[in-house]
Amino acid sequence: MPHTPGQNVLFVHWHDLGRYLGAYGHPDVSSPRLDQLAAEGILFTRAHATAPLCSPSRGSLFTGRYPQSNGLVGLAHHGWEYHAGVQTLPQLLSESGWHTALFGMQHETSFPSRLGFDEFDVSNSFCEYVVEQAVRWLSEPPQQPFLLTAGFFETHRPYPRERYEPAASGSVSVPDYLPDTDAIRDDLAEFYGSIAVADAAVGQLLDALAAGGLDRNTWVVFLTDHGPALPRAKSTLYDAGTGIAMIVRPPRDAGIEPRVYDELFSGVDLLPTLLELLGVPVPVEVEGLSHAEALTAAEARAAVREEVYTAKTYHDSFDPIRAVRTKDFSYIENYAARPLLDLPWDIADSPPGRAVQPAIGDPRPARELYDLHTDPSERHNLLLDVQPEYHAVAAQLALKLNTWRQQTGDVIPSDFTGTQISDRYTRTYLSIHGRPAASRSAAASERGINPESTSQD
Repeated sequence: MPHTPGQNVLFVHWHDLGRYLGAYGHPDVSSPRLDQLAAEGILFTRAHATAPLCSPSRGSLFTGRYPQSNGLVGLAHHGWEYHAGVQTLPQLLSESGWHTALFGMQHETSFPSRLGFDEFDVSNSFCEYVVEQAVRWLSEPPQQPFLLTAGFFETHRPYPRERYEPAASGSVSVPDYLPDTDAIRDDLAEFYGSIAVADAAVGQLLDALAAGGLDRNTWVVFLTDHGPALPRAKSTLYDAGTGIAMIVRPPRDAGIEPRVYDELFSGVDLLPTLLELLGVPVPVEVEGLSHAEALTAAEARAAVREEVYTAKTYHDSFDPIRAVRTKDFSYIENYAARPLLDLPWDIADSPPGRAVQPAIGDPRPARELYDLHTDPSERHNLLLDVQPEYHAVAAQLALKLNTWRQQTGDVIPSDFTGTQISDRYTRTYLSIHGRPAASRSAAASERGINPESTSQD
């Protein structure tokens, strides 16, 4: 595939957005700068995280490997880390001649120097601080090609009104998996407010890139880690949990036309795709698939993948789930007896979490199958029906899921052991650091990151 040596990458990532942008059919959301980026670039409509929670999802984005393969199966601020020897995108690019820099959020480790960036400042990940540092950096960019990563705390809970002016609660669209109440509308309005602030911050980055003429030779990549912090979204393997916004704008000099990319794309595919676009060899241990040729070809190519695989093991508790998703069906296996929804702390403490609490205590089925054409919200489990054709579909997908688990070395502990492991990582780790279990902060020091390793130059 032809490529231009020395192209740059601006990589912007947010927390907990899902696909809540105007470009994804949410006219009630104010996101003009990202909508414009989508109009100028490639809008991915079927991109999925490998996991519905922060650290495992991000780990796959930066390593091209599934959580069970790279070791990051739980939250970094609970103590989970990459396996020794796992290579990251900044490390690979730095070794290939790129200068790599990070400002703001990273959620893959408590030791940022392990990530492989040539320089970093993760002391504060609120978008205003990140943009201030990144714009300053872009005013005097390095001589060699660069990877600049800007990580926003937004749009993670909470959404304080003194930081984010809420949207009008009467104008928000309540998803069909939540009750339509004033409290939930107010909560969504606050979420929308954080989106608007972060969208404007992305605009400042894009303006700085253009002001220096860097947009002519820079791939701009925008995405989020997983679905929004709502019940039946984040921390689940439904589309609302793993479906992510993803936009890629090619360098303006590349001559690649804007388009909508409707093919399935997994978080593990990002690293090999970027490496191939930049002409960097893809390590053999990478498990993702490159979409570079499909994205740059003038004519449509065959689909790169027919399914995506997703997993959840540890969030704020042990909740082992695996799933395989095609364009037609989603199939989920639940490996431990759990209620319908096992809410993480930030959602359980929210108005939507409190509203659904009385309705989520029934036992979760061991297996779930959904027809994504007739039931895109995945509300009607077809395996509760007796039609043999659905059970045949589930059997085929179960075999695919089992093969993937074997290929990636996916070992799920027993319920007893997994719960003990979760308790050790979560409760013990957080108590050692003297923080309440539900701590969520844009300040690195409050997430257990060594204050002496939050910057490097």
